[in-house]
Amino acid sequence: MSYDSAVVLNGYLIPAAIRHEVIFQVLDALPVHHSVTLVNDHDPKPLFYQLDAEQPGRYSHESVEPPDPDSWAVKITRNATANDIPLA
Repeated sequence: MSYDSAVVLNGYLIPAAIRHEVIFQVLDALPVHHSVTLVNDHDPKPLFYQLDAEQPGRYSHESVEPPDPDSWAVKITRNATANDIPLA
């Protein structure tokens, strides 16, 4: 399976104890309007609840086709917010 985002995170390979922390670090490093595709073994709703609570409006997400029927795949895009410094 190929995705249109430059970065694909395989949640299966990130230990559960640090998974959200690692995903947040990757998302925080994303330039505005760039995306990451997360492939995981479960629906990442808890991650989105945490993102929305801690950084409201900074990220949007959309489901994309998973690599297999037992997986979830979501494209997460960093949105521009008032705190972003525009590049000339």
